[in-house]
Amino acid sequence: MITRHVVDAHLLLIRGDQILLSLRRSGDKYDNRWHLPSGKLEAGESARVGAAREAAEEVGVAIDPADLRLVHVAHVTAPGRDSRLGLFFRTERWQGEPFNREPEKCYALQWFTLHDLPADLIEYSALGIAALDSAEPYSEYGWE
Repeated sequence: MITRHVVDAHLLLIRGDQILLSLRRSGDKYDNRWHLPSGKLEAGESARVGAAREAAEEVGVAIDPADLRLVHVAHVTAPGRDSRLGLFFRTERWQGEPFNREPEKCYALQWFTLHDLPADLIEYSALGIAALDSAEPYSEYGWE
């Protein structure tokens, strides 16, 4: 049996005391819930390069991969989904103003203060955001 684990790169774009979130358009139980800009790494792509690519694809900003700092790793599983390893990268530096480049996958982008996040934040994203105030570099979610 071959077990596959997806590797996701999540972006914590921080502007002062705010973080950028996207309102997911997915047609599943995560539809219309807030999430970090993120995506799966592609074959042959380093994690920082993949995170910078996702930033350009999803929110239209250019990030130098060297400006991304890993703040958390989460190993997540859920029924009916591939297990995944989420890498959460923080940055305060990018070029351009974020905008919704993927309206077929995202209803809207919005800045939220870090201490007043929406109640309908996807739990997976919440793990990485919580790491901003924690010294814990690793978490697991959904495992028995």
